[in-house]
Amino acid sequence: MTTEYKPPLAIHFIWNPADKKSVEKILDSVRSSFARDVDRPFSRGLNIPLFFYSSENPSQPPLHSPEQQAAKDIVFVFASVNTLGREAWKSYIDQLSLSNTSRAVPIAIDKDGLGHGDGNLKNLNFLRSYEWLGDLREQRAVLAMAHEIFRHGFVEIGAEDHGKRSSIKIFLSHAKAGETGRLHAESIYKFIDNTNMSRFFDATEISPGFKFDEEIIKHIKESTLVAIGSDAYSSRYWCQREILCAKQHQRPIIAVDCLQDFEDRVFPAGSNVPCVHVSPDTPISEPDILRVLIATILETIRHHHAKKSLEYYKSQNWIDNDCTIISRPPEIRQVIELENSGKQKVCYPEPSLYSEEADWLSHFEVDAFTPLWSRAEDGVLDNWRIGISISDNPTGNYSTHHLHPDHLKRLSQDLARHLLARAGTIIYGGDLRKDGFTQFILDEAIALKTRLNTENIHVENHLAWPLYISDPEIVAWRAKYSGVIKSIEHNIPSDIKKDIDKDAFIAPSGTENKYVWSRCLTQMREKSIDTSHARICTGGKLAGYHGKMPGVLEEIIISIKKNKPIFLLGAFGGVVGEVCKTITDKSLAEPITEHWQITNNGGYFELQKKAKQDNQNADYTEIKSILESMSIEDLARSSGLNSDDYQRLMASPFVDECVHLVLKGLKTLASTSKCKEMEEHDE
Repeated sequence: MTTEYKPPLAIHFIWNPADKKSVEKILDSVRSSFARDVDRPFSRGLNIPLFFYSSENPSQPPLHSPEQQAAKDIVFVFASVNTLGREAWKSYIDQLSLSNTSRAVPIAIDKDGLGHGDGNLKNLNFLRSYEWLGDLREQRAVLAMAHEIFRHGFVEIGAEDHGKRSSIKIFLSHAKAGETGRLHAESIYKFIDNTNMSRFFDATEISPGFKFDEEIIKHIKESTLVAIGSDAYSSRYWCQREILCAKQHQRPIIAVDCLQDFEDRVFPAGSNVPCVHVSPDTPISEPDILRVLIATILETIRHHHAKKSLEYYKSQNWIDNDCTIISRPPEIRQVIELENSGKQKVCYPEPSLYSEEADWLSHFEVDAFTPLWSRAEDGVLDNWRIGISISDNPTGNYSTHHLHPDHLKRLSQDLARHLLARAGTIIYGGDLRKDGFTQFILDEAIALKTRLNTENIHVENHLAWPLYISDPEIVAWRAKYSGVIKSIEHNIPSDIKKDIDKDAFIAPSGTENKYVWSRCLTQMREKSIDTSHARICTGGKLAGYHGKMPGVLEEIIISIKKNKPIFLLGAFGGVVGEVCKTITDKSLAEPITEHWQITNNGGYFELQKKAKQDNQNADYTEIKSILESMSIEDLARSSGLNSDDYQRLMASPFVDECVHLVLKGLKTLASTSKCKEMEEHDE
């Protein structure tokens, strides 16, 4: 039996749409701090699940309230005159389900927002965003909110606890020589001590001369170490000892680069940690101090979150129970210690290292892996062709769908990375050049080709006519990347090509042209699915498409008809969300009915009428019959999963869980296929 996935932490945000101007920039800053940057997919920053709740009408609250998704949930409520003065919103907030593991942190946008302190938020301390003024408003917001995330997510707070009890302890490590390090440390210390930052940080500075074992170790063992890297830092004995002590006790570390001129040798043990660059000029500026403190609190949260996540994965049998858990990729000193203690397995957080960076581990016979990747899986999907049906879907106003669009891009990137790492071939239909994760796929495909030293291409881009003749830029792009992406052009279907100039582009406008486009897209989808072993489906536009039905819906229907295994990830909304609802409820969801499609897509009625004359229309009676008759048991069986796993796949909003389940099913299918091939060969 599969237990429900519960990550260590999830964060929720609630705001009235009338407050969008006040809230939007804060949310953007917080989101970029706590969710992995899609433009830097190999970033080792935080990747905490985030959920958003708002609405289109300021008088109407979201249709859903935050539900507990994790071991601990934190709900940030942006309170204002607009939430207090509208009864529906006040009632929505007063009825939030809160507990010791689901805690609210109210943020007053204006002084009227403090009035919520008489309701469900009674006796809770309010953050006051109206006091975050000036150019540093977003930085102060991230710092204050990050502190609450640390307190409520990773500190056991008693009813009587306050102040320093839940503060983040930082150890300011610096060289006394050269002035820069000492003056920067003093400025940071005074800034914390002379502002309300003292509620957030408990800063420690130990002068040389105290007994190292009794003083410094005691503080470092419970602190985040901030290494202020001036020109003299790496060459100083005590600075090196402090770094080594923090590494030995697996403490969070931040490197602060404030070099003025030159450092003749970066201390090797001081690497493999986040680094912030600040000016060497003294005194250090307030913006630089805030950047250092933000980096410190974020790395502290990342450290705790990573360890809790890995412990949870152990409990779920994702990783071996006898492996050692670390919060950063392995270092040679750690591996030597592991070897000396007789341990040979170590697990570190995603993303995995490239093999070239980690090849030194083989000398120690230590197996280092992430929850979703180990070297034993290298090539397990070789010769397997996996279609990806993923496209953005408008998220609207967060009244019913509570994930940011970037969440789908992170899922796409992680799926592509893990499929390619296992030597699988990705099949994608459409203009890949313009897709959100194109550059990521290219980089990974290039790395895979180099690593395997092969001429094989592991990304196929299928294009229907007239996409491949529409723009010289497409031709140039395809030529540039021809070594890593194979482009497959599909001709005009034979039943319509007679009166079409194949060298002339036509726009998808007007009934006749729309019909031609729909026929070309259908043929491309049928042929590309024919050549695949399985298909992964998530998201998908419900309106504004160019085919005879929503593209992802058509690919699902074709895959089912051709008996291809399909992985339906429904929590990301769009077409696949509606398909999952249909399969679960045994009733065709309204957005994938013909009536809804005609109502929400201009010219669709005329397209259907034209297509029906040639028996090429979208048959919604057949779609209803196919989807309502699908069982989760059959979907699971054909995908190499059990029913509980497949139900989780359809419902989970968590990228790691979805990737884990997809890979689990694909590996089962690939293994079964290889066994059958061997049996047939023996016969």
